[in-house]
Amino acid sequence: MTDPSVADTRRLNSKPQDLTDAYGPPSNFLEIDVYDPQVVGVGRNRYTNYEVRMRTNLPIFKLKDSCVRRRYSDFEWLKNELERDSKIVVPSLPGKALKRQLPFRGDEGLFEESFIEERRSGLEQFINRIAGHPLAQNERCLHMFLQDESIDRNYIPGKV
Repeated sequence: MTDPSVADTRRLNSKPQDLTDAYGPPSNFLEIDVYDPQVVGVGRNRYTNYEVRMRTNLPIFKLKDSCVRRRYSDFEWLKNELERDSKIVVPSLPGKALKRQLPFRGDEGLFEESFIEERRSGLEQFINRIAGHPLAQNERCLHMFLQDESIDRNYIPGKV
């Protein structure tokens, strides 16, 4: 008889991997990229928007490949909706950068390339952390954010 206090270290029997398994598409994947920042507008109506591209084979998403443009306030909207309606812990967004909005700065403030790139990277981390959460994947607001051309802020919250 074996001693139950000693861990069983025998290997599990597994089938050998063939080329299709090794180089085929992964069984489940979700890739989201935030890229191509564009500054839009003039003066006080100026803002930056980003292209958000999603590729997946997860059956919960109706589109397997989508590309939409979103601005920082859209990411804030998504965060607020998830905090209000879901049971998940929502990660924080990159900071609002209030000091960069002050007048009479010697630089471009919110529209400086290094700041835009830093924010883009933070937004990409934020959306990937949320979209990777199995409970968040059921939320209608996430699907709208990733796949609909425009966000209907009067939508009825709920599950997909």
